Amino acid sequence: MQPQLQVGPLALQTFGLALAGALMCSGILAGARLRERGRPGDWAYEALFAAAAGGIVGAHLDWMVQNWEKASKDFLGNLFSGTGLVFFGGVAGGAIAVLAWARWRRFPLLELLDLAAPCLAIGYAVGRIGCQLAGDGDYGIASDLPWAMPYPEGTVLTLEPSHPTPIYETLAMGLVTYALWRARNRLAPGMLFAWWLVLAGTERLLIELIRRNADVLGALSLAQLIAIAMIAAGGAWLLRGGHAGRLAPEASAQGA
Repeated sequence: MQPQLQVGPLALQTFGLALAGALMCSGILAGARLRERGRPGDWAYEALFAAAAGGIVGAHLDWMVQNWEKASKDFLGNLFSGTGLVFFGGVAGGAIAVLAWARWRRFPLLELLDLAAPCLAIGYAVGRIGCQLAGDGDYGIASDLPWAMPYPEGTVLTLEPSHPTPIYETLAMGLVTYALWRARNRLAPGMLFAWWLVLAGTERLLIELIRRNADVLGALSLAQLIAIAMIAAGGAWLLRGGHAGRLAPEASAQGA
């Protein structure tokens, strides 16, 4: 655990470094796939810029809506402030920006979604390294397993040995990335993204069993409700697409 790295007079936040690494890995993977499909590899960085810009705007606007009483007292100051970000607003803003970019580039929707699937997986896997280094509260419940660990210097500290769930998620989503990348030429259009919905949703549903998030509906946390929706949507998509994502007729061995 190392929330900060001191480089001369600079104090670098390891979570921010991990986020930059996540974007870089996603960009490398997207560029490689675009070139395989005969499209400009530089488009990957256009899409990433759109996602980052839209995500920041969406996350900040979501914060302002949820904290309107505070934000309205200094509307312009809060509008252009660098603080106040909400995850779900960031997801929505990033998605809208990337869809707008795809429309501008006349990029087919299903191809865009399949392109995004392994990129989302690897971005999540690398991003969780930042959560582990920062000790930001994403760890799990107390545990006596040999690899359980406390987070005494985390931004959200705990002294009791706990499940290092960010490490679990990095490993799990790393495997999901590998599986999706191997299958990229073997599935009918849209099926790769459907599999991402199912696999990423299942991972989050299970990891929440040992996380510390509050329940919002019965014994389910908000993250689990979203995960269930992802699994249901992905599963329905796979079934509608035909026999749970069957091989595309034109699939070749180049994805092996």
